[in-house]
Amino acid sequence: MDIEKYFSSFFHGTKDPSLKAMQYFMEEFGHPEKDLKIIHIAGTNGKGSCTEMITNILINAGYKVGKFISPHLIKYNERISIQNNNISDKKMEELIKKIQPKIDEYNNLNNTKVTLFELETTMAILYFYENNCDFVVLETGLGGLYDCTNIVNPIVSIITSIGYDHMHILGNTLEEIAKQKAGIIKKNSETIFALSDKKQVNDIIKQECIKKNNELHVVKQQDITNISYNQDFQTFDYKNYKNISVNLKGEKQLINSSICIECIEILNRKSYNISEQALRNGLKTVVHKARFEIINKNPLMVFDGAHNEPAIENFIKSVNMYYKNENKVYIISILKTKDYKMVLNKLLKDEEAIFIFTDGNNKEKYVEKEELLKTAKQLTNNTKLYIDNLENTVDLVKEKYKNYIIFFVGSFYVYGTVIEKLKEDKHD
Repeated sequence: MDIEKYFSSFFHGTKDPSLKAMQYFMEEFGHPEKDLKIIHIAGTNGKGSCTEMITNILINAGYKVGKFISPHLIKYNERISIQNNNISDKKMEELIKKIQPKIDEYNNLNNTKVTLFELETTMAILYFYENNCDFVVLETGLGGLYDCTNIVNPIVSIITSIGYDHMHILGNTLEEIAKQKAGIIKKNSETIFALSDKKQVNDIIKQECIKKNNELHVVKQQDITNISYNQDFQTFDYKNYKNISVNLKGEKQLINSSICIECIEILNRKSYNISEQALRNGLKTVVHKARFEIINKNPLMVFDGAHNEPAIENFIKSVNMYYKNENKVYIISILKTKDYKMVLNKLLKDEEAIFIFTDGNNKEKYVEKEELLKTAKQLTNNTKLYIDNLENTVDLVKEKYKNYIIFFVGSFYVYGTVIEKLKEDKHD
């Protein structure tokens, strides 16, 4: 079975907001989601980092952990894993064969057809159930309220941040987006939320917790102290936890780490056994690909999928933390669905840098490089602006800019292309 081809036959986007298809599948398969202990994570930014951190901590504590993420970077299998081992093609095929008759039934009865994300979420839940996972760390696709993953009743819900992204689906104001994210807050459960600097957003989360008799745990910036960092780790104190090291870069990762500490405290109060050593090891050894990740040492190349306003701002802060006085090259690819003018406006403030614009790895989906160049020229007096295709650019910067720090930024979906190109070059 050609799995990629099979997936391509499904609608890849979102449709009318509804959990109807997910309710149908869970009913048909005997509600496997009810037997899983789920940590459900939503947020504009940070949900992927928290998913990786919590998974790593729980594995360190000796638990069997299922993880569901999106998007994948190279292969679909990355979206569904147990103990950080991706689901095999063979197992995916088995699950597809099991689910397909139900998809046909549903599609025959309904005008709105099953989407790819509904299939993926159903596969993940069945896979984790069949493998008797102790915990499942479940990342929302987008939003929360009508996200396919919101079919579950988690033991802990986490909302990492509220910012502008997917406005065509979630709403045009932070309040509207917050209401969507707050959809994962469930009755008689517990929620962790990193406080926003917008009171209205905080109030929406607090009110939803009150309404659902849900205990709210807030993470505040002022509880994070004694911060230091080097090229390997960031170290900090959070409340009573001293000298915690995290293997991810950027100040936002201190908030994300603190969210994870709160989560582990809740689980321990629920009589699970997660030692402080497992917590420390989990944070110190966590890997999160494509988030300020060093993908090449010589020359130094950093990949970051930042594409919305909060993520771009965090990316710029991280660049200034680690590489402020270095010569820099930015290689930029941006999907047509993103606010490319905002991205360019923020990045082009670095007027000493070199910028190379590409149209990613799919001309239909990415803003044309010529359009990026034209817009950039309107935003800056910097004359070091160039265009090229993505693969040529990887070769070019390796040869021409050996004494520069090279950043790939603007989209997660070019990660696989860049990594494959670097591997090819090593074999030549």
